[in-house]
Amino acid sequence: MRLLIALLLVLGLGGLAYLAGRARGNRMAAAASGVGAVHSRPAHHGAYVAMLALAPALLLLAGWAAIGERVIEGQVIAALPVADMPATPTDRAALVNEVRGLVSGDLPTAFNPVAARLAPVYAAAAANADLGVGALAVALLCAGGLWAFSRLRPDFRARNRVERHVRTILLLTSVVAILTTFGIVLSLIFESIRFFQLVSPVEFLTGLNWSPQTALRADQVGSTGAFGAVPLFWGTIFIGAIIAMLVAIPLGLMSAIYLTQYADPRLRRWLKPVLELLAGVPTVVYGFFAALTVAPMVRQFAVALGMSDASSDSALAAGLVMGIMIIPFVSSMADDALTAVPGAMRDGSLAMGATMSETVKKVMVPAALPGIIGGVLLAVSRAIGETMIVVMAAGLAANLTANPFASVTTVTTQIVALLTGDQEFDSAKTLSAFALGLVLFVMTLILNIYALAVVKKYREAYE
Repeated sequence: MRLLIALLLVLGLGGLAYLAGRARGNRMAAAASGVGAVHSRPAHHGAYVAMLALAPALLLLAGWAAIGERVIEGQVIAALPVADMPATPTDRAALVNEVRGLVSGDLPTAFNPVAARLAPVYAAAAANADLGVGALAVALLCAGGLWAFSRLRPDFRARNRVERHVRTILLLTSVVAILTTFGIVLSLIFESIRFFQLVSPVEFLTGLNWSPQTALRADQVGSTGAFGAVPLFWGTIFIGAIIAMLVAIPLGLMSAIYLTQYADPRLRRWLKPVLELLAGVPTVVYGFFAALTVAPMVRQFAVALGMSDASSDSALAAGLVMGIMIIPFVSSMADDALTAVPGAMRDGSLAMGATMSETVKKVMVPAALPGIIGGVLLAVSRAIGETMIVVMAAGLAANLTANPFASVTTVTTQIVALLTGDQEFDSAKTLSAFALGLVLFVMTLILNIYALAVVKKYREAYE
């Protein structure tokens, strides 16, 4: 809380620094004689002062937020007498957690008498540290602001400096994003290598039986388990790339055609945002809808067709709801593709006597087809990564079947099941989740790269 107050104070002072720098820029502009006498606008002067004032203070606060807790814990542990010092790091961590709970009010009483004695020490150390860091941050802000303010001159290139700092910030954010992605990929690769040291990659990629069991004794049935992931890959493709696309592509494409070619502009302003609201609905809500409404209807339909053993969990129920979920992806990309087609092509077709329907089928859709295909591929990559709908509507059974009324599962669902709860990370059962994640990552990466390539080719044709 104290650190948050310090942050708000620093941001407020940074705003004042901006106003001071801009006021100085206005005075220099008013006093200047002739065009070009002042290099930068007042807003650039203000931004320069604010950046140099805020940068050291925010870096200090961020650093303290990252390591401050450990520093305070070290001070508290150092204040303990030798006789009360916990014997192991685990006991020390438990003691610190109890002290932290007492200070925050999460624990009404102390179970360890040592924690009760350390609570005032911890509270005092945290208060003094936060106060000192806050005061130092304000001092750094004032020093940086005053130094930047003193550099303001009519010929000072504040705009160039601000743009350079902005480019640096953007570069750092890009590097963070790239390194994060790189770290995720490396973690998947390293853990997958550990898995493939226990299970043959050929068995994993071509096996037809998925039963990742870990027995307690060697003589138990299924002690070695079965890690053939083909049923999972098929379930992912069957639900996400076949059933869902059979729903999303026609509905999304037809809605885009109507909104771009037939709908009144006033109606389009209302319908398009309403359609895109589907993209903002949480997937767990779609899961509830699939489990409580669509799945029973699908089972009743299967029973009406004579399938008395129809499952309440089915690939068809999950695929239908998933298709509804990704309609906005297909519709939005198809809408943009159709809108980007030159109007002269549409007008020329109509002028030659073609009907609107013929124009859409023969001219508009073929011209926008690369963009539409790109949207479909992006929607497929979104669908194959969906988890909640499959968990709640399709079940967990790894079946290699083309029956849409049967229970199937997907890669993401199995990953959730394998990593739920306390797991040991030295068994093939747990490590198989990382191998599945690596395969899923490669699949979605290929789809996204191909989709972006198609969209880029389409844009080059009409820009």
